[in-house]
Amino acid sequence: MNDTFRAEELKALRDGVKWSKAGPGVIPAWVADMDFPVAPVIRESLQRRIVTDLGYPTWDEHSAPPPLIDAFTERMETRYGWRPEPGMARSFTDLNQALQVILHLVTEPGDKVALHTPAYNAFVASLTEMNRPILPIPALSDGDGWRFELPDLSGCRVLLLVNPHNPTGRVLTREELTELAEAAERHDLLVISDEIHADLVYAPHRHIPFATILPERTITLTSASKAFNLGGVRCSVAHFGHAPTRKAVWSMPRFLYGEANLFGVEATIAAWRHGDAWLEEIMALLDRNRRMIAEALPEGVGYRLPQATYLAWLDFGRPGTAERLEREAGVLLSGGEHFGPGGETFARLNFATSRPILEEVLRRIRDHA
Repeated sequence: MNDTFRAEELKALRDGVKWSKAGPGVIPAWVADMDFPVAPVIRESLQRRIVTDLGYPTWDEHSAPPPLIDAFTERMETRYGWRPEPGMARSFTDLNQALQVILHLVTEPGDKVALHTPAYNAFVASLTEMNRPILPIPALSDGDGWRFELPDLSGCRVLLLVNPHNPTGRVLTREELTELAEAAERHDLLVISDEIHADLVYAPHRHIPFATILPERTITLTSASKAFNLGGVRCSVAHFGHAPTRKAVWSMPRFLYGEANLFGVEATIAAWRHGDAWLEEIMALLDRNRRMIAEALPEGVGYRLPQATYLAWLDFGRPGTAERLEREAGVLLSGGEHFGPGGETFARLNFATSRPILEEVLRRIRDHA
């Protein structure tokens, strides 16, 4: 794995949103795209598809389970010991679409959604735009890590669980998940569980699918896009263990919500079935990078080693630091104010990049923090 590329090389090669948004001399470390090249097995799969057939695929989501759902089922069983029922799953373009579809069908404007905060900024935006008020489950500092304090969930309709958690990188334990399951039962909550970062967990921590604890109330959302750097292919899977929501989604006209495209399906199947050797290399680099951050940050910047993801949640102690660092240091981070309650003094740093680029990012932060 090439770990020596520099910012000027990527700036010349990349035209996606991550690098395009960064102005001259600015290093982007914000949106959750890796800088590493896609796994060769995925690239080869897409190349084969291009030279063979770009016509309508043989699979049909509305008959037998298509290959994507078969690959999803295999992945969950072999990696996490959970064998989901294939007939309860379908594809979406991405998790944000799936979330909005579910909320549109089974909730009403004004219905409260419990969410661990600070929270994935796109989910915060969706809930705000759809007028589903957030009931925060706040992250609290706990030594070298984070813990979440569960409030009274009375009056909520949905628990939106992001585990592993974005942006803190926390991996919830079985005891914590069981407590959430008991609360969901007690308050009659639908659980929407975003598990997109499950493949990015660092040992000795372990991801536990929420559907193995509370299957009949859980809708699981996942994708290969984070672990295998496929954000642009637009392919995700939702598994509907909750029968009323499954019935509501399945009753809609078959093309209303679209489905994953041919390239997204090809890339995802290749990743889930054949990409783990590449992923192991990436995880070793990410593990090194998360520790580099701990060693290089200046005193006064709060940082707790993430248990998963390639995202560092940094506390600068005052609002507006991300904007200032972009202007003064030439480093583009994600401002914590976009992550809901509790994020105001923070910024999120994406460390899925090469050693030279991360070293330069950290140097600039040290000089201007």
